[in-house]
Amino acid sequence: MTLYEHISSNKRKSILLIGIFFIVIGLIGYAFGLYFGDIFIGLAFAIIVSIIMTLVSFYSGDKIILRMSHAVPADKREYPHLVNTVEGLAIAAGMPKPKIYVIEDSAINAFATGRDLKHSSVTVTTGAVKRLKRDELEGVIAHEMAHIRNYDIRMMMFVVVLVGVIALLSDMFLRTLIYGRRGESRRIGGLIGAIIILIGLILAILSPLIAQLIKLAVSRKREFLADADGVLLSRNPQGLANALKRIRDDKEPLVEAANKATAHLFIENPLRTFKGRVNALFSTHPDISERIKRLEGF
Repeated sequence: MTLYEHISSNKRKSILLIGIFFIVIGLIGYAFGLYFGDIFIGLAFAIIVSIIMTLVSFYSGDKIILRMSHAVPADKREYPHLVNTVEGLAIAAGMPKPKIYVIEDSAINAFATGRDLKHSSVTVTTGAVKRLKRDELEGVIAHEMAHIRNYDIRMMMFVVVLVGVIALLSDMFLRTLIYGRRGESRRIGGLIGAIIILIGLILAILSPLIAQLIKLAVSRKREFLADADGVLLSRNPQGLANALKRIRDDKEPLVEAANKATAHLFIENPLRTFKGRVNALFSTHPDISERIKRLEGF
Protein backbone atom coordinates (compact mmCIF):
# COMPACT_ATOMS: atom_id res chain seq x y z
CA MET A 1 0.00 0.00 0.00
CA THR A 2 1.12 3.56 -0.69
CA LEU A 3 1.39 6.19 2.05
CA TYR A 4 -1.96 7.75 1.11
CA GLU A 5 -3.62 4.33 0.93
CA HIS A 6 -2.42 3.59 4.47
CA ILE A 7 -3.96 6.85 5.69
CA SER A 8 -7.30 6.24 3.94
CA SER A 9 -7.49 2.64 5.19
CA ASN A 10 -6.85 3.61 8.81
CA LYS A 11 -9.45 6.40 8.66
CA ARG A 12 -12.12 3.99 7.37
CA LYS A 13 -11.34 1.38 10.02
CA SER A 14 -11.38 3.97 12.82
CA ILE A 15 -14.82 5.25 11.75
CA LEU A 16 -16.09 1.66 11.72
CA LEU A 17 -14.84 1.03 15.25
CA ILE A 18 -16.44 4.24 16.55
CA GLY A 19 -19.71 3.10 14.94
CA ILE A 20 -19.51 -0.15 16.90
CA PHE A 21 -19.16 1.91 20.08
CA PHE A 22 -22.47 3.65 19.42
CA ILE A 23 -24.14 0.31 18.71
CA VAL A 24 -22.98 -1.09 22.07
CA ILE A 25 -24.23 1.99 23.93
CA GLY A 26 -27.55 1.73 22.08
CA LEU A 27 -27.90 -1.94 23.01
CA ILE A 28 -27.34 -1.19 26.69
CA GLY A 29 -29.94 1.60 26.55
CA TYR A 30 -32.31 -0.75 24.74
CA ALA A 31 -31.84 -3.39 27.47
CA PHE A 32 -32.59 -0.75 30.12
CA GLY A 33 -35.77 0.19 28.29
CA LEU A 34 -36.94 -3.40 27.96
CA TYR A 35 -36.37 -4.06 31.63
CA PHE A 36 -38.35 -1.00 32.73
CA GLY A 37 -41.04 -1.40 30.09
CA ASP A 38 -40.18 1.63 27.92
CA ILE A 39 -37.51 1.31 25.22
CA PHE A 40 -37.42 5.04 24.47
CA ILE A 41 -36.72 5.96 28.10
CA GLY A 42 -33.78 3.54 28.17
CA LEU A 43 -32.31 4.90 24.95
CA ALA A 44 -32.85 8.50 26.06
CA PHE A 45 -31.13 7.83 29.38
CA ALA A 46 -28.07 6.32 27.62
CA ILE A 47 -27.86 9.26 25.22
CA ILE A 48 -28.15 11.90 27.97
CA VAL A 49 -25.41 10.29 30.08
CA SER A 50 -23.18 10.07 26.99
CA ILE A 51 -23.69 13.75 26.12
CA ILE A 52 -22.98 15.00 29.65
CA MET A 53 -19.75 13.01 29.99
CA THR A 54 -18.63 14.01 26.50
CA LEU A 55 -19.10 17.73 27.20
CA VAL A 56 -17.17 17.55 30.46
CA SER A 57 -14.30 15.73 28.76
CA PHE A 58 -14.36 17.99 25.68
CA TYR A 59 -13.83 21.21 27.62
CA SER A 60 -11.54 20.07 30.43
CA GLY A 61 -10.02 16.73 29.39
CA ASP A 62 -6.69 18.12 28.13
CA LYS A 63 -6.07 20.12 31.32
CA ILE A 64 -6.76 17.06 33.44
CA ILE A 65 -4.38 14.93 31.33
CA LEU A 66 -1.54 17.47 31.55
CA ARG A 67 -1.99 17.79 35.30
CA MET A 68 -2.03 14.01 35.76
CA SER A 69 1.16 13.71 33.70
CA HIS A 70 3.02 16.39 35.73
CA ALA A 71 3.70 18.29 32.49
CA VAL A 72 5.14 21.83 32.71
CA PRO A 73 5.45 24.48 29.97
CA ALA A 74 8.68 24.26 27.98
CA ASP A 75 10.93 27.30 28.35
CA LYS A 76 12.42 28.30 24.99
CA ARG A 77 15.68 29.33 26.68
CA GLU A 78 16.05 25.85 28.16
CA TYR A 79 14.66 23.86 25.22
CA PRO A 80 15.35 26.01 22.11
CA HIS A 81 15.61 23.11 19.66
CA LEU A 82 12.35 21.56 20.89
CA VAL A 83 10.45 24.83 20.55
CA ASN A 84 11.98 25.62 17.15
CA THR A 85 11.12 22.14 15.87
CA VAL A 86 7.47 22.46 16.90
CA GLU A 87 7.26 25.94 15.37
CA GLY A 88 8.79 24.77 12.09
CA LEU A 89 6.50 21.76 11.75
CA ALA A 90 3.46 23.87 12.61
CA ILE A 91 4.33 26.17 9.71
CA ALA A 92 4.85 23.19 7.41
CA ALA A 93 1.48 21.75 8.45
CA GLY A 94 -0.28 25.11 8.03
CA MET A 95 -1.69 25.03 11.56
CA PRO A 96 -1.40 27.12 14.75
CA LYS A 97 1.58 26.32 16.94
CA PRO A 98 0.45 24.05 19.79
CA LYS A 99 1.52 24.71 23.35
CA ILE A 100 4.66 22.82 24.33
CA TYR A 101 5.15 20.92 27.59
CA VAL A 102 7.84 18.68 29.05
CA ILE A 103 7.75 15.85 31.57
CA GLU A 104 10.83 15.33 33.72
CA ASP A 105 11.54 11.67 32.94
CA SER A 106 14.51 9.80 31.48
CA ALA A 107 12.32 7.57 29.27
CA ILE A 108 11.87 8.52 25.61
CA ASN A 109 8.22 9.32 24.89
CA ALA A 110 5.75 12.02 23.84
CA PHE A 111 2.03 12.69 23.40
CA ALA A 112 -0.40 15.29 22.08
CA THR A 113 -3.73 16.36 23.51
CA GLY A 114 -6.42 19.03 23.16
CA ARG A 115 -9.86 19.47 21.58
CA ASP A 116 -8.92 21.20 18.31
CA LEU A 117 -6.08 22.90 16.44
CA LYS A 118 -6.36 26.11 18.48
CA HIS A 119 -6.52 24.29 21.80
CA SER A 120 -3.80 21.68 21.48
CA SER A 121 -0.47 20.83 23.02
CA VAL A 122 2.55 18.61 22.47
CA THR A 123 4.30 17.07 25.46
CA VAL A 124 7.66 15.30 25.41
CA THR A 125 9.80 13.73 28.10
CA THR A 126 13.15 15.29 28.91
CA GLY A 127 14.63 11.91 27.98
CA ALA A 128 13.39 12.38 24.41
CA VAL A 129 14.88 15.88 24.20
CA LYS A 130 18.26 14.81 25.55
CA ARG A 131 18.68 11.35 24.00
CA LEU A 132 17.22 11.66 20.50
CA LYS A 133 19.14 13.05 17.54
CA ARG A 134 17.81 16.13 15.77
CA ASP A 135 16.03 14.24 12.94
CA GLU A 136 14.71 11.63 15.39
CA LEU A 137 13.13 14.26 17.65
CA GLU A 138 11.67 15.93 14.57
CA GLY A 139 10.13 12.60 13.54
CA VAL A 140 8.54 12.17 16.98
CA ILE A 141 7.18 15.74 16.99
CA ALA A 142 5.87 15.30 13.44
CA HIS A 143 4.00 12.17 14.59
CA GLU A 144 2.35 14.14 17.41
CA MET A 145 1.58 17.08 15.12
CA ALA A 146 -0.12 14.61 12.78
CA HIS A 147 -2.33 13.51 15.68
CA ILE A 148 -3.35 17.14 16.17
CA ARG A 149 -3.90 17.88 12.47
CA ASN A 150 -5.98 14.71 12.03
CA TYR A 151 -8.05 15.54 15.14
CA ASP A 152 -6.93 12.26 16.71
CA ILE A 153 -6.59 14.13 20.00
CA ARG A 154 -10.30 14.93 20.02
CA MET A 155 -11.33 11.49 18.82
CA MET A 156 -9.25 9.65 21.43
CA MET A 157 -10.70 11.76 24.25
CA PHE A 158 -14.13 10.98 22.80
CA VAL A 159 -13.35 7.25 22.72
CA VAL A 160 -12.20 7.33 26.35
CA VAL A 161 -15.50 8.97 27.30
CA LEU A 162 -17.48 6.33 25.41
CA VAL A 163 -15.59 3.57 27.21
CA GLY A 164 -16.47 5.25 30.50
CA VAL A 165 -20.13 5.60 29.49
CA ILE A 166 -20.38 1.93 28.54
CA ALA A 167 -18.75 0.86 31.82
CA LEU A 168 -21.06 3.16 33.82
CA LEU A 169 -24.26 2.06 32.07
CA SER A 170 -23.29 -1.61 32.31
CA ASP A 171 -22.61 -1.28 36.02
CA MET A 172 -25.92 0.50 36.60
CA PHE A 173 -27.81 -2.16 34.65
CA LEU A 174 -26.13 -4.97 36.61
CA ARG A 175 -26.98 -3.29 39.91
CA THR A 176 -30.56 -2.82 38.75
CA LEU A 177 -30.88 -6.51 37.88
CA ILE A 178 -29.35 -7.60 41.18
CA TYR A 179 -30.89 -5.09 43.60
CA GLY A 180 -33.94 -3.87 41.67
CA ARG A 181 -37.43 -4.62 42.82
CA ARG A 182 -38.82 -7.90 41.60
CA GLY A 183 -42.03 -6.22 40.57
CA GLU A 184 -40.22 -4.32 37.82
CA SER A 185 -39.35 -7.52 35.97
CA ARG A 186 -43.03 -8.48 35.72
CA ARG A 187 -43.47 -5.89 33.04
CA ILE A 188 -41.86 -8.41 30.73
CA GLY A 189 -43.69 -11.66 31.11
CA GLY A 190 -42.92 -15.34 30.74
CA LEU A 191 -40.07 -17.02 28.89
CA ILE A 192 -39.48 -14.05 26.59
CA GLY A 193 -38.95 -11.78 29.58
CA ALA A 194 -36.49 -14.21 31.13
CA ILE A 195 -34.54 -14.44 27.85
CA ILE A 196 -34.40 -10.65 27.49
CA ILE A 197 -33.13 -10.24 31.04
CA LEU A 198 -30.50 -12.95 30.45
CA ILE A 199 -29.32 -11.26 27.25
CA GLY A 200 -29.18 -7.92 29.07
CA LEU A 201 -27.16 -9.47 31.87
CA ILE A 202 -24.65 -11.01 29.45
CA LEU A 203 -24.39 -7.71 27.57
CA ALA A 204 -23.82 -5.77 30.79
CA ILE A 205 -21.01 -8.14 31.80
CA LEU A 206 -19.28 -8.23 28.42
CA SER A 207 -19.79 -4.60 27.32
CA PRO A 208 -16.92 -3.06 29.34
CA LEU A 209 -14.49 -5.65 27.94
CA ILE A 210 -15.76 -5.10 24.40
CA ALA A 211 -15.50 -1.34 24.85
CA GLN A 212 -11.94 -1.59 26.12
CA LEU A 213 -10.90 -3.77 23.18
CA ILE A 214 -12.47 -1.30 20.73
CA LYS A 215 -10.66 1.57 22.44
CA LEU A 216 -7.35 -0.24 22.08
CA ALA A 217 -8.07 -1.07 18.44
CA VAL A 218 -8.90 2.58 17.65
CA SER A 219 -5.72 3.70 19.39
CA ARG A 220 -3.58 1.26 17.41
CA LYS A 221 -5.14 2.32 14.07
CA ARG A 222 -4.53 5.99 14.82
CA GLU A 223 -0.87 5.32 15.62
CA PHE A 224 -0.31 3.81 12.17
CA LEU A 225 -2.09 6.80 10.64
CA ALA A 226 -0.02 9.32 12.61
CA ASP A 227 3.20 7.53 11.60
CA ALA A 228 2.22 7.83 7.93
CA ASP A 229 0.98 11.40 8.16
CA GLY A 230 3.98 12.43 10.25
CA VAL A 231 6.22 11.31 7.39
CA LEU A 232 4.35 13.73 5.11
CA LEU A 233 5.35 16.57 7.45
CA SER A 234 8.97 15.65 8.13
CA ARG A 235 9.69 14.09 4.70
CA ASN A 236 12.00 11.73 6.55
CA PRO A 237 10.54 8.31 7.50
CA GLN A 238 13.92 7.09 8.75
CA GLY A 239 14.02 9.77 11.45
CA LEU A 240 10.87 8.46 13.14
CA ALA A 241 11.91 4.85 12.47
CA ASN A 242 15.22 5.41 14.27
CA ALA A 243 13.45 7.14 17.16
CA LEU A 244 11.11 4.15 17.54
CA LYS A 245 14.14 1.84 17.54
CA ARG A 246 15.62 3.82 20.43
CA ILE A 247 12.29 3.61 22.27
CA ARG A 248 12.04 -0.13 21.57
CA ASP A 249 15.56 -0.79 22.87
CA ASP A 250 15.25 1.51 25.89
CA LYS A 251 16.10 -0.43 29.04
CA GLU A 252 13.92 1.86 31.17
CA PRO A 253 10.78 2.54 29.07
CA LEU A 254 8.44 3.26 31.98
CA VAL A 255 7.17 6.85 32.21
CA GLU A 256 6.55 7.36 35.92
CA ALA A 257 3.72 9.89 35.49
CA ALA A 258 1.79 7.75 32.99
CA ASN A 259 -1.18 5.57 33.93
CA LYS A 260 -3.76 3.35 32.22
CA ALA A 261 -6.03 6.33 31.52
CA THR A 262 -3.33 8.24 29.59
CA ALA A 263 -1.15 5.42 28.17
CA HIS A 264 -2.93 5.36 24.79
CA LEU A 265 -1.95 9.00 24.15
CA PHE A 266 1.80 8.39 24.10
CA ILE A 267 3.75 7.63 20.92
CA GLU A 268 4.57 4.23 22.44
CA ASN A 269 3.08 2.41 25.43
CA PRO A 270 4.73 4.06 28.49
CA LEU A 271 3.69 1.16 30.77
CA ARG A 272 5.11 -1.77 28.78
CA THR A 273 6.93 -4.15 31.10
CA PHE A 274 6.37 -7.58 29.54
CA LYS A 275 5.64 -9.14 26.18
CA GLY A 276 3.40 -11.90 24.90
CA ARG A 277 0.25 -12.55 22.91
CA VAL A 278 -2.13 -11.62 25.72
CA ASN A 279 -0.26 -8.38 26.34
CA ALA A 280 -0.37 -7.60 22.62
CA LEU A 281 -4.16 -8.09 22.58
CA PHE A 282 -4.66 -5.52 25.33
CA SER A 283 -1.90 -3.14 24.19
CA THR A 284 -2.78 0.47 23.43
CA HIS A 285 -0.25 0.51 20.59
CA PRO A 286 0.57 -1.64 17.55
CA ASP A 287 3.74 -3.71 17.60
CA ILE A 288 6.62 -1.23 17.47
CA SER A 289 8.68 -3.46 15.16
CA GLU A 290 5.78 -3.53 12.69
CA ARG A 291 5.64 0.27 12.80
CA ILE A 292 9.36 0.49 12.10
CA LYS A 293 9.02 -1.96 9.20
CA ARG A 294 6.22 0.11 7.63
CA LEU A 295 8.17 3.35 8.01
CA GLU A 296 11.27 1.89 6.42
CA GLY A 297 9.05 0.59 3.60
CA PHE A 298 8.07 4.17 2.72
